[in-house]
Amino acid sequence: MLEGSRVRAVPPLIRVVVAIDPAVSSTERANKTGIIVAGKDAGERGWVLADASGRYQPAEWAMAAVSAYRAHKADRIVAEVNNGGDMVEATLRMIEPNVPFVAVRASRGKITRAEPIAALYEQGRVHHLGLFPALEDQMCAFTADARSGRSPYSAGCSPDRVDALVWALTDLLVEPMPGEGIYEMYRQWSGRLANAPTPDC
Repeated sequence: MLEGSRVRAVPPLIRVVVAIDPAVSSTERANKTGIIVAGKDAGERGWVLADASGRYQPAEWAMAAVSAYRAHKADRIVAEVNNGGDMVEATLRMIEPNVPFVAVRASRGKITRAEPIAALYEQGRVHHLGLFPALEDQMCAFTADARSGRSPYSAGCSPDRVDALVWALTDLLVEPMPGEGIYEMYRQWSGRLANAPTPDC
């Protein structure tokens, strides 16, 4: 599927974003910071343009993201803030004070968030500009088997590049369902009820 998505040229794009999945640490054993550049065309197709992921100190990943934003003339930077909170935006603004920024917060699991993006790939609506070996290896390894413990990403290892890819393509191509907040609230409630201890009678 990925080989079939590969292209050598990109049509005119109507939007481009840089997405960041910041790592909480930069030690040798820490996850990398995922930084993916993607765009969409007038036909609502997604185009993966660059992978600038790496093991960075906070100021370094901010510089890498801003450099990608400038190089690709992106419209904005999207970043997950579950771990870094306001510090993620503050770190970016130290490098580029006026960068358009959108914070995203994960309320669902990684597999659930990735499912709509996997569907877009299956529909042939996402293309890769050239080769992205590390990203594509991670995409192929991150499967629904994570639920059963058979995936390399099921033991606490985070798919950093895939996370950033999912945030980028979600921002560009996935329309939020009207009223989806109430469904998410009910889903969380039912999960808590299912895991609640049964009272003794």
